Amino acid sequence: MARYAATKGLKSHGMNVGGSHAFPQGRVRFTPAWHSNSFPDGTYAGMPMGVVFETEGVSVYHAGDTALFSDMARIGDRGIDLALLPIGDNFTMGPEDAVEATLLLRPKVVVPIHYATFPVLVQDASAFKASVESRAGVTCLVMRPGDSTLVTG
Repeated sequence: MARYAATKGLKSHGMNVGGSHAFPQGRVRFTPAWHSNSFPDGTYAGMPMGVVFETEGVSVYHAGDTALFSDMARIGDRGIDLALLPIGDNFTMGPEDAVEATLLLRPKVVVPIHYATFPVLVQDASAFKASVESRAGVTCLVMRPGDSTLVTG
């Protein structure tokens, strides 16, 4: 039986990188992410992670803040329907590395994230879309705040 911690009516379930757990809504698996992680005062904030969420036959990978790393190919080996990849550069991988990540992950669809939030992260998402679709043969959805899409397996 699953063990959950309950505080003020909320339930949580502790996990760590490499682990997975079946929740009523689907399976969650934490993956590595290569990034720094600290609180504003500089204290260590734990291990950065990405997450794979599997539900109703659909697998979604949210890379989080990360650099490109070769083990993304291993994440892709399990089958990814939708990959959310940062393209902002400077603090995470940029568009070129995100194309390489797409080649390693082999998702059906990729959505660029973590860009254009402040001046140092301005990127041309349409150029990323053109590059990833031509080089990786993967559909790219450039989404704006409030957009939604239906993902099927």
